[in-house]
Amino acid sequence: MSEEKKGFFGRIAQGLSKTRKNISDSIGSVLKNVNFSKLDEDVYDELTEALILADIGARTADEIIEALRKGVKENKVKTAEDARELLASEISAILRTEDAFELPSPSIVLIVGVNGVGKTTSIGKLSARFIADGKKVIVAAGDTFRAAAIDQLEVWAERAGAQIVRQQENSDPGAVIFDAIRAAVARNTDILICDTAGRLQNKQNLMEELRKISKIIDREYPQARREVLLVLDGTTGQNALSQAAVFKEITKVTGVILTKLDGTAKGGIIVPIKRDLGLPVRFVCVGEGLGDILPFDAEEFAKGLFMG
Repeated sequence: MSEEKKGFFGRIAQGLSKTRKNISDSIGSVLKNVNFSKLDEDVYDELTEALILADIGARTADEIIEALRKGVKENKVKTAEDARELLASEISAILRTEDAFELPSPSIVLIVGVNGVGKTTSIGKLSARFIADGKKVIVAAGDTFRAAAIDQLEVWAERAGAQIVRQQENSDPGAVIFDAIRAAVARNTDILICDTAGRLQNKQNLMEELRKISKIIDREYPQARREVLLVLDGTTGQNALSQAAVFKEITKVTGVILTKLDGTAKGGIIVPIKRDLGLPVRFVCVGEGLGDILPFDAEEFAKGLFMG
């Protein structure tokens, strides 16, 4: 395993400690002293319950346990460790995506999500990561309606070393994105990251706003690769899944950033987000520092979930 992989696994394992305690400790107690040649339905039911309690979802949990049942028989599993590896393998297979997340120059990334999920901090962390990779980054303060959102974003952009394009509070978000695109083209910017409003109270208004921004990008920045990353708060569990479903309905979400992974016992919500909605997780946040955002790796996540 490379040093980078070791580092990722260690940080993911640490970030997943609460979720792992929720899942793995339960599974460990179920599997303790189990005779794998005579596994009964009570054991499988308890394993299913452990997965559901981590917000993996009932249907997905049933599928995973059914695969475990088959794997135990076919592979002649005899130890709890082997069973854990089978579970990790099944979850990894659900979460794996064929396409790698790459941002050629130029690229534009729209950040969407409800208020309070960590959009502003995620933009700061992403900016710092891209800048560390040698990219030139501009941030657009497109959430012009939330009090202090622009000032907060400016603080994070400054910390990351990114330039920012902003207007006054209550300005037209489309105008901000327009100005930011012009600045990105003029300054030969690699990546333009755009904040957007997080108001779900009136879904129609938000849909129209995002549609308007999309038209501006089509017209003014057709050469840019476009990504729409949905920020979800891992601590909200099933509510994050509901938000993902709504945003998938109103805009073309291409991936997910899961925040506060280190503060939740419900990190398993990643699984139904991918399984039920088909949205790949692109990044996870495991802390509050600028460097505490990691590109998502399905295999290492699954290992961290069960094995630490």
